Amino acid sequence: MAGHNKWSQIKRKKGVEDAKRSKLFAMLGRAITLESRKATGNKESPGLKKAIENARKENMPNDNIDRAIAKGMGAGAESFEEVLYEAYGPGGAALIIEGMTDSKNRTNQEIKHILSDHGGSLGGPGSVTWGFRKTESGWKSTMPLEIPESDMEKLAELIEKLEEHADVKNVFTNINEED
Repeated sequence: MAGHNKWSQIKRKKGVEDAKRSKLFAMLGRAITLESRKATGNKESPGLKKAIENARKENMPNDNIDRAIAKGMGAGAESFEEVLYEAYGPGGAALIIEGMTDSKNRTNQEIKHILSDHGGSLGGPGSVTWGFRKTESGWKSTMPLEIPESDMEKLAELIEKLEEHADVKNVFTNINEED
């Protein structure tokens, strides 16, 4: 019965959940820091209020929220900025990658590396966004594409790797997901 220890299964499951929660809290903290910097710490500004509300919805501790606000107001605080990458994946799939980073150069290189390792490439500004429209929930494709199943598997793996990256908030694609 080696490997069938109930505690091992619980520990492994908890580790996966903790990693997801940690990434989520980091992203929420960055959003609060960015909005706090824009609002100069005014908790009543709409952007900062919404960022705090989102963090509370995910049960982010108040200490973490307060620390993120203070970080945004501090003179020596890291400066986070929003980034948008346009890329192509397996089968010609168009990708829009939204993120937040404290170092555009580092994030740019890391995104390029993930894309090249999984059959994708970074596109120039406007190379992909023309086929999407901005909605309140993100980007929606105006020209859905169908790709072979083999490319679909590669694309799913690429999107998973991109979403695991600490600086990536959302990944949108033009692939038709309806059956």
